[in-house]
Amino acid sequence: MELNTLKPAPGSKRARKRVARGIGSGMGKTGGRGHKGQRARSGGFHKVGFEGGQMPLQRRLPKRGFKSLSREDTAEVLLSDLERVKAEKVDLAALKEAGVVPESAKGAKVIVSGKLTRKIALVGVSVSKGARAAIEAAGGSTDAPIPQPKPKPQPKVAAPPQAEAKPGKEEAKADKGAGDAKTKGSPKGDGAKKGNKKA
Repeated sequence: MELNTLKPAPGSKRARKRVARGIGSGMGKTGGRGHKGQRARSGGFHKVGFEGGQMPLQRRLPKRGFKSLSREDTAEVLLSDLERVKAEKVDLAALKEAGVVPESAKGAKVIVSGKLTRKIALVGVSVSKGARAAIEAAGGSTDAPIPQPKPKPQPKVAAPPQAEAKPGKEEAKADKGAGDAKTKGSPKGDGAKKGNKKA
C-alpha cells in the first residue's frame, strides 16, 4: 500500500450537485428552487426553526427541569470502586490513575453502593453520610468535614406600640383657664385698637 493508492471508502465522497446547467441536467432553469417565493431568492434564508414569524416549536413547548453546566465537574465514586483502588491513601489523582473517574473531573464524592472491606484513607474527596460510616466501619478515615445543620432562623418579634399618655381632666381645665386669662389680658383686642386711635 502506497500513499498514491489510498482511496476513500465507496460512497463516502459524493460529487457536488451542479445546478442551473441546462434543462438536460434535470436541475436547469430554477436550479431546484421552484418558482418564486422567499426560498427561491438569493439571500432568502432564515435560521433553522423559523416558521414565518409565528411562535416556533422550540418556544411553544414547555421547559422543565434544570441542567447544571458544572454537573460533570464532580464525579461519583462507589464503595466498590474504592475496593479496586490499590493505594491505601486515595485522593483525586489516585482515582484518575485507576480509571475510576474521568480525567476532566475537578472533584469526586463517594456514595454508598457496594461494599468496602479494606482500610483506606481518603484525602481531598467528599463523602456522603452513609459512605463515611462504611469507611470508618472498615477501619478507614476521611478528612472531609462533617456537614453541620444550618440554624433555624428565629422569628422576629415586633415590639408592642407604646400608648401615648392622655392628659387628665384637671390638667385640661388648667390649660384652658390659663389660655383664657392670656386672651383677656392681651392689648391686641378690638377695644385696645380703638382706644389707641381716639387718643
